[in-house]
Amino acid sequence: MEDGKLLLCCFIAYILFFGVNGENPYRYITWKVTYGDIYPLGVKQQGILINGQFPGPQIDAVTNDNLIISVYNYLNEPFLISWNGVQQRRNSWQDGVFGTNCPIRPGKNFTYVLQVKDQIGSFFYFPSLLFHKAAGGYGGIRIWSRPKIPVPFPTPAGDFTVLAGDWYKRNHYVLRRLLDSGRNLPFPDGLLINGRGWNGYTFTVDPGRTYRFRVSNVGLTTSINFRIQGHNLKLIEVEGSHTLQNTYSSFDIHLGQSCSFLVTADQVSKDYYVVVSSRFTSRVLTTTAVLHYSNSKQGVSGPVPGASTIQIAPSLLQERSIRWNLTASGPRPNPQGSYHYGLITPSRTIMLANSAPWINGKQRYAVNGVSYVPADTPLKLADYFKIPGVFNLGSIPTWPPSGNNAYFQTSVMAANFREYIEIVFQNWEDTVQSWHIDGYSFFVVGMDGGQWTPGSRANYNLRDTVARCTTQQVYPRSWTAIYMALDNVGMWNIRSENWARQYLGQQFYLRVYSPANSWRDELPIPKNAPLCGRARGRHTRPL
Repeated sequence: MEDGKLLLCCFIAYILFFGVNGENPYRYITWKVTYGDIYPLGVKQQGILINGQFPGPQIDAVTNDNLIISVYNYLNEPFLISWNGVQQRRNSWQDGVFGTNCPIRPGKNFTYVLQVKDQIGSFFYFPSLLFHKAAGGYGGIRIWSRPKIPVPFPTPAGDFTVLAGDWYKRNHYVLRRLLDSGRNLPFPDGLLINGRGWNGYTFTVDPGRTYRFRVSNVGLTTSINFRIQGHNLKLIEVEGSHTLQNTYSSFDIHLGQSCSFLVTADQVSKDYYVVVSSRFTSRVLTTTAVLHYSNSKQGVSGPVPGASTIQIAPSLLQERSIRWNLTASGPRPNPQGSYHYGLITPSRTIMLANSAPWINGKQRYAVNGVSYVPADTPLKLADYFKIPGVFNLGSIPTWPPSGNNAYFQTSVMAANFREYIEIVFQNWEDTVQSWHIDGYSFFVVGMDGGQWTPGSRANYNLRDTVARCTTQQVYPRSWTAIYMALDNVGMWNIRSENWARQYLGQQFYLRVYSPANSWRDELPIPKNAPLCGRARGRHTRPL
């Protein structure tokens, strides 16, 4: 009898843990991470390859799929992969940043187990440690709607991933040494499209047909503008949200952002430039790929089409034109429709101000006067094992302090499960800021120049703003405000998407806490989780 009760309890525990994923497919992926010679700007460099590829392999998944990704590290340095825009519902254990995961040591492997729960859209993965992102190791993620779920556009004839961004000819470890010495990065050497320089990549289309282009800015320091010579871009999706289908001749994409366009091959059959150029830089970088009509007998010709360069106003107007398609089917931040974001008053307001202080004679970057320094133990492990002295809650203020005295700290902000909060990003610097919040989708309710005040709420869009799963830009000497429902328990990284700023301290962690200690709110620690730092020698769990 007792044995029967024990078996029943084990069965119930199994269903609680695995049942939520039981009817959803599993996709098994194996990656070997190595160094390799690459020549993206015509100069030999040491790149980071995944299965011998730069950029890395595309990940294709369908809403709610389970991804089992085994990563083998053949580098001579520790390594981690993070998943830009994958929300890791109840599962910050798999987020792939040092605040949540021990690195994969050289010669070792780690298997990520993650689910693309209630998500669709265009995202990317990237290496999160030791400035490895400057060496490659990134790739695209496409999350498709389930077959019976209608989407608000006809099925395209093809689907292209465009991974674009700035690039340096210097190897990543040289750039890292520059930052460690207290200096900033130089101006980038060029731009890449899918790992290639000028006219190095070709997209082939059939005349009269329509194609989807999923564009991500995977660069280190620079906003970009995307355009295709002679063709319009119909915006259909921004980081998992279907949008109203506005048409643009060119489109700004800031660091870490992803979006999708429909492009119809409705011009004379020849080749056309696909153009990426830098935005808000005094010297404009430009690179091109080729849109090749399958029956074309004429190569690219004519001047490369131009776009805005340093002007803020066109970019701000474009951003305000992006609206959520409220009639489209598909996963949403509240899939049951239990609330409308604009009808709830946030329980509190957090203001985050970026700055560029010098500390101990070295260039650093900070949030609310705190420049983040990594602990010797992942914060998630320290929290789980209750290891004292690794971090303190409240080690970063929720409002910018007066004065300019910045300091070092392993900064962690406390928050409660199911809070509904307002975050204001205040930027008093002369550069565009791009922010990322792991684990969440948030509603971009407003942005404008100058200082945010409570009166700024009068101009919020509380009806149909887009929900972005990842990043948001803040223009120079301006602010951007978001609403966010804290519906995902875990330890979540909030950071600058400018990778030099992130590396030198413009980041912190938000600990979203539930006292229930229930698998309903958060999955248990993975059995295979590596334990490092002060967590070494402890045990994960038996099952």
